[in-house]
Amino acid sequence: MALAGGEPHRLPIGGYIADLVVNGVDSVGTAVVGGLIVGGVVGAAQWFVLRRHVSWSWIPATTVGMAFGLVTGAGLVDYGIERRDLAIMGAVTGLAVGVMQSLVLARDRIPRAMWWAVANPPAWALGWFVSSYVISQNISERFPTFGASGAMVVGLLTWLLLTALFRGAAAVRASAPQTPA
Repeated sequence: MALAGGEPHRLPIGGYIADLVVNGVDSVGTAVVGGLIVGGVVGAAQWFVLRRHVSWSWIPATTVGMAFGLVTGAGLVDYGIERRDLAIMGAVTGLAVGVMQSLVLARDRIPRAMWWAVANPPAWALGWFVSSYVISQNISERFPTFGASGAMVVGLLTWLLLTALFRGAAAVRASAPQTPA
């Protein structure tokens, strides 16, 4: 698979694998399968990095959120590929993933976990929007997730929030009265 100029795709690994399997999100079925693959890969990778802070349920939460969000978002824009469509699809997918992951954060006693659900939709919308400029030559391939450029944007924005949430959780734990063992 190559761009018009012969350059290889610049997709995160989960998106690349999903694109090989579904070859474009253009129906409910391809959105479900693509979302499950991307969500599973992304959720597992994120959990591996975050495993000291969140339970393994982060993986299925991300998988379900990505599949539901992609199906809903892609359907909402009728599988459109205009920049506006991609931003909407990103926001809807980000909302689904953010809500599912925030439930894990809340269950794992991370204070202010709901901010995760609030911050993800605009971050994901921006990620899809940025990617639409970088991969504009082959946007018609209907990738199941944003490209590497968008992933970097989303990763940076959400990393900043997660850092603040985890620091807040550590501060709460440090100030809690200690009970003897």
